[in-house]
Amino acid sequence: MTRSTAAIILAAGKSTRMVTDLPKVLHEVCGRPMLAYVLDACRGAGIKRLIVVVGYRKEDVIAAFQGEPGVSFVDQAEQKGTGHAVMVCRDALADFEGDVVVIAGDMPLVRSETLELLLDTHQSRTSAVTLATAVLPDPTGYGRIIRDKYGNLEGIVEESDCTPAQREIREVNPSYYCFDKRLLFEALDQVRPDNVKGEYYLTDALHILVGRGHRALAITAVPPEDAMGINSREHLAEVGRVMQNRIQRRLMASGVTIVDPPNTWIDVRAEIGRDTVIHPFSYIHGRVRIGRRCSVGPFAYLRDGTVLADDVVVGVFTELKNSTLGSGTRARHLSYIGDAEIGERVNIGAGTLFANFDGQRIHRATVGSDTYVGQGAIIVAPIEVSASAQIGHGTVVKKGHGEAREKG
Repeated sequence: MTRSTAAIILAAGKSTRMVTDLPKVLHEVCGRPMLAYVLDACRGAGIKRLIVVVGYRKEDVIAAFQGEPGVSFVDQAEQKGTGHAVMVCRDALADFEGDVVVIAGDMPLVRSETLELLLDTHQSRTSAVTLATAVLPDPTGYGRIIRDKYGNLEGIVEESDCTPAQREIREVNPSYYCFDKRLLFEALDQVRPDNVKGEYYLTDALHILVGRGHRALAITAVPPEDAMGINSREHLAEVGRVMQNRIQRRLMASGVTIVDPPNTWIDVRAEIGRDTVIHPFSYIHGRVRIGRRCSVGPFAYLRDGTVLADDVVVGVFTELKNSTLGSGTRARHLSYIGDAEIGERVNIGAGTLFANFDGQRIHRATVGSDTYVGQGAIIVAPIEVSASAQIGHGTVVKKGHGEAREKG
């Protein structure tokens, strides 16, 4: 980038169509709030100053992202449209000169490379405003991009205002904007809420700049799937499927085998090593780290905080939570391992349970390397099982009871 750049991320609204008490931008997509993806995309494009416009249940949004690098918050006490959301950022950008990217916080499929292209085009062409547009097979619901016979941007027409001919236009505005900051706020000073909703529209600022003869560009740079915003639970599920496909494609490209992608779910925060095989109906949620040459599933459930070293087998209907399994360890069948530190080459027999909760507190268990845990055993935490111990089938192991004994 040749000029300083900031981003305004619109995250103030309440989504009535989602029928939710939670701020829309905090709804999760593959394990993370949708707003987190937008922030990451901006950072990936080199934007370090990130202004998040909050409103509905602002305390929740601020609490979720407080302290993240470069993030500050501006309160839009009344939601009066996209233009108004940018207007309230004037003071926050009083000391800033350069370009401002404006994007919605409910578009988690945005990619850094799209924002980079938007910025590069805007700055290299010295534009007052640049849009990244999408061409959709079905443009229903989107504002249409209007160009003159030479391909120059003339404006955006909302679908409700389109003529029959304009409704046939498939190039749409998915709300990826870049403005010269000074010209943006000069134009916003002229925007009026002269519409049915009585709102200030950001697109009106674009029309004002075009009317004054400033350069306005529109580049077709947004892949159709990236144009998807989230306005309903159905949209949330659709975007989740797209994101899950991206996660799995990335993992498979790095050497992970996913036997049945449509019947597997993997959190975006999970890390999985080369030559590991994920079998069908496995669910990996949270910050999970899986080493190389592991086998997971089918029907395995790995929860936040789980770490598998290399060459670990976690089999059918086995659940792990906040536990570490050392290399060569096997937990093949019908077991629950919670809050445990398991050493290397440990055998966890079918039906083994780690009883980690006493009704008031969660406790941890430690099992030393080369230990054999028989079928149906119950390990009651807190406890430390020494290395090379042998626990018989159906044994209940409690602290101080001496049920775990040295082999031989």
